Formats: sequence, structure tokens, C-alpha cells
Amino acid sequence: MANKIILQTNFPKLNLVKRGKVRDIYEVGEYFLIVSTDRLSAFDVIMAQGIPFKGQVLTKISEFWFNYTNDIIENHIVSTNVEDFPSICHEYKSDLTGRSMLVKKAEVIPIECIVRGYISGSGWNDYKKTGEISGIKLPAGLSESEKLFEPIFTPSTKAEIGLHDENISFAQAEKIADKETLNKIRQATLDIYKKCSDFALTKGIIIADTKMEFGIYNNKVILVDELLTPDSSRFWPKDKYKIGGAQESYDKQFVRDYLISINFNKQPPPPQLPEEIIQKTSNKYLEVLYQLTGERIS
Repeated sequence: MANKIILQTNFPKLNLVKRGKVRDIYEVGEYFLIVSTDRLSAFDVIMAQGIPFKGQVLTKISEFWFNYTNDIIENHIVSTNVEDFPSICHEYKSDLTGRSMLVKKAEVIPIECIVRGYISGSGWNDYKKTGEISGIKLPAGLSESEKLFEPIFTPSTKAEIGLHDENISFAQAEKIADKETLNKIRQATLDIYKKCSDFALTKGIIIADTKMEFGIYNNKVILVDELLTPDSSRFWPKDKYKIGGAQESYDKQFVRDYLISINFNKQPPPPQLPEEIIQKTSNKYLEVLYQLTGERIS
């Protein structure tokens, strides 16, 4: 499979607003243009090498879920077809095709809206220390990767690049957004997770947890950023799921596990990733796209 790896975009005629961990965001008139690169961030450190097809997978999966959940809440997508983009974008078509979204210009609410259906990752670490996640008391005696009685909303701060997000309580989140807005995004986060995780199970995938972002557009709360991708979620193969430890995954946990195995200190600069790790990660992204949507990229 031939594929051009894009680590950074450069569109001189467009107004670059921000480079995130993975996405480059441009302002195009009344819209934002979000371009998913092939950058990979792990432990909030951007790796030096790209993952083949990653940006395209993120865009296709996000588009799939945005369409699937637009009955729950409005989202920011205008189009993913470059032909529909303003004409100033067209000379960059080769780099934009398959990895870009023209979106509504929403004001992002600076809270990571995390929903957990299973206990894993930083939630598991917090639970072992305190019996709680984000101020939510959980039953004693839970095991790693165990399914929770019901999904829980555990917000975190939205840190700048190079800094780590921190789990916060609902009360702490109220210092960032007003209570009415918070209740709205909490309910939408839980509703989206329930609908999508039920669908994913029919495709053999457990969505253990995920994070979403919301914004304000025309005085309304809408869903923004990406949605239920291997970058923002833990995807586990249902047929290999076993309570009591870490799980095999389709997401970037594979890279995190490698970095832990070499005692990476979670600070820049990143280590070089072996070619085998890069290729296996790419294959996992492509595989989850196909399992969820039936689409292949070639």
C-alpha cells in the first residue's frame, strides 16, 4: 500500500490557527479546516515519526460516528469532500483529500469529556489509590479492565501540548463551564457512548472509554473535534477480553506499552519507534476502521 506520510501541513494561502498534537487547524472564511496529520502523540509527547494512513483513518471514523450520532446532538461537520471546500483550498487537494474536515467555527469548551464503561488507564490508577475516579466513589474490589455497573462521566482538564491532562471532579469542572452547559455535555457524552458502544459490540469491539469535546456555536452546544477514534478511545477485541489486567487493543495503547517497556520518561524528546511498531500500529488503525465501517483505505 503506497501512502504519503504527512507530519505537518503547509498551506501558505490559508490562515494557520493552531497545530495540535495531531491536527493542523486553518481558518477559511466562516469555517475552520481541520487536517488530520499522521502524527502520533503518546503520554502527551508527539512522536518524531508518523503512522501510515493514520490521518485518513481518524477522519473516516470520526465522520462515520458524527453521522451516526447526529440524532443525539448537532456536530461541527460541514463536509469532508474537498470539492465542497472554498476554492482557495483546492490547490492543496492532494494533501487534503481523505484527511480533512470543513467545520463550523465553534468556541471550544476547555474540558475533556471522558466517559468510562470499563476501568482502565489513569482511571484504574486513581481507583487503586482512592477508590474513586474524578470524585465518583466506585464499589470496592473492582479488577483492572472490569466493566462498570454503568458508564461514568469523568472530565479532565484540556492541557496545552507538552502538559498532562488532569482528572477533575464535576464540581471542579463547574469552575470552567456553567452548570447548565456541563449537564448538557455530560448527558450527550453518556448518550453517545451508550449508542456507539452498543453498535461497536455488534462488530466485535469493546469501547472501554473515550473522550469527546464540545463547543458553542450560535449559542448552542455542539459536538466538535474528533469522535470515537483509536486516538481518543480504548478499543478492545471482544473475543480476547479478559478481566484482571491490561487488554489487547486496536488503539495507540500498543505504542504506549512499547514506550513503557523501554522506560520512556514521558518527556520530550521522543525515542525513535522501531519500524515494526509503526507498521503494527498502522495495521491496527486500518483494522478497526474496517471492522467498524466496512471501509478499506488503499
